[in-house]
Amino acid sequence: MNKTIQHIFFLGLLFSSTAVFSQIKEEKLILDRKREPEVKKIEKKKTSIEAEKNYPPQEKSANPPTYDITNVPASSDFKTSLIQGEDISPKFDAEYQNNYFQLGMGNYGKILADGNISTKLENGMEAGGDVHFLSTSGLKKVYAWDSKQSTANIGAFLNSYGEKGKFSVNADYGLNDYNYYGIYALAPASNNVDLKQKTNRFKVNGYYDFYSNEILNDVRAKSSFLSDHFGAKENQAEILVNLSKHGVELPSFDDVNFNADLGLNLETVKSDFELLTKNSSQFLNATLAPKMTFFKGKSYLIIGSDFSFLNAKNSNMTLAEEVKNNKTYWFPKAELQFAAADEFKFYAGITGGLQLNTYADLLEQNPYLISDQELRATETKYKFYFGLRGDIDQNIKYDFSAGFGKMNDILFFKANNLFNVAAEYNRLPYDYANTFSSVYDNGTVSEAKASVQYFPLANLALDAELKFEKYNLENYENIYNKPLVKASLGGKYSMLDKKLNLGAKAIFATDQTTNSFEVNHEAIDPNFRALENKNDKIGGFADLNLSAEYKVHKNFSIFALGNNLLNTQYQTYKGYKVLGAQILGGVKISF
Repeated sequence: MNKTIQHIFFLGLLFSSTAVFSQIKEEKLILDRKREPEVKKIEKKKTSIEAEKNYPPQEKSANPPTYDITNVPASSDFKTSLIQGEDISPKFDAEYQNNYFQLGMGNYGKILADGNISTKLENGMEAGGDVHFLSTSGLKKVYAWDSKQSTANIGAFLNSYGEKGKFSVNADYGLNDYNYYGIYALAPASNNVDLKQKTNRFKVNGYYDFYSNEILNDVRAKSSFLSDHFGAKENQAEILVNLSKHGVELPSFDDVNFNADLGLNLETVKSDFELLTKNSSQFLNATLAPKMTFFKGKSYLIIGSDFSFLNAKNSNMTLAEEVKNNKTYWFPKAELQFAAADEFKFYAGITGGLQLNTYADLLEQNPYLISDQELRATETKYKFYFGLRGDIDQNIKYDFSAGFGKMNDILFFKANNLFNVAAEYNRLPYDYANTFSSVYDNGTVSEAKASVQYFPLANLALDAELKFEKYNLENYENIYNKPLVKASLGGKYSMLDKKLNLGAKAIFATDQTTNSFEVNHEAIDPNFRALENKNDKIGGFADLNLSAEYKVHKNFSIFALGNNLLNTQYQTYKGYKVLGAQILGGVKISF
């Protein structure tokens, strides 16, 4: 296929996608960062061959590192932020340069500033940092009140390569400044109404990774501190230790090798809120996770389990006393893969686990939460799954699977009513039926997933994902604010000797059920009356995003981004419309 046909093929792909797919939330634009590639991910697999880890300089490595191609689902390179729509960009691996700064501007008052710098120090050390800022003036023509939003991140890291392992520490500060603008049930008395919310999060993480897998594999420590505009505070800390013995041969079985792993995890979270009922929660979770793996070629059998001890304390102003709960859990872990060939690998397994739901995690899913949340741990008692995956001539990678699980305290979000029904009340930012709270229910989940990655040309990569999730709850007829089906389609293409790089990202989602409120006020009644609709619908969406960057010089590029090019102001949550079609252009300097 000559270059002209290639170019026509990809441009046709981009523009034929506009009627089908799209995206939900705005995500960070970070060009040329050292992150996992979106497609054809490379993961280091610990094999039976004893090898040094690929961290020290080459002269310090006793044996060359071993890498395998691992089939994993495609995933986004970008972290979701609060601004609606999505900024995407292609990954550029040609003439990679660590240091850069870029600046862009677009409609809706959109401003982007992004930069990264790193350098090597003495004694095998490396240090660096990055900064990211993205803001928009919001939907001024849709809402009379303020809907502007901005997000900023500043990070720094230090890596040290020693004789026996690698030590790394990184720190990150994130600021999200936005408004509870999703008002649909009750119009504010003034357009200058205060709807402000702001969160600050500071994270410090460190780990030591040994070059060999002999007994002590790695040690990791994580910490996080979060606060918001209404006085909420959350502290989180976690320590993880991985012990392992890999590459053990079993003489009684031909070509069968054995790995033994033991994971130790201790996590603590303390959350305190200052609004309404002033919820407070404290969790201490200790997990012991032994695992045995038997390999024969590309077939394997994993047998393991998780033992967890959870100490939970919850209190608020409506409870007579603090509620304490100490409970021990056991979860099965097993997976069998039979590799008939590289093209066909059948697998099946069972898994389970305990997930602590923190305020920080909830805000990542839904930033429009009231600053007073009941926090519980979600228990996946078990989840059976089976599937088929394979690699066809290194051109097509696929993974199809289905599963069924039983869960307790499934987390989802429910819309809040008015907190004060007085009509003459000077309302607070969160008191317009415009916020959400976490709710929990027990039930089952049925799911099916499909992931395909296709590399028809050396300079063209395509990926697609489809996910179906059906919940059957004990107390709620429907799960709120979760679509039944989500799908995505992406592509990256480089041309003109990699000077021009194009990208596309499209996501589709079906309708989702939510609760909502209709607020009425009669002249003879001093209070509002609210009627709840427990079966309201938020329409599905299709949103297309395109990007392009042209390298004018090895140190200078120009780029353009198009977000939500179908120009549909769909809603992420009830009342929260996204920005329409967005065009942003800018320049990047690399050095």
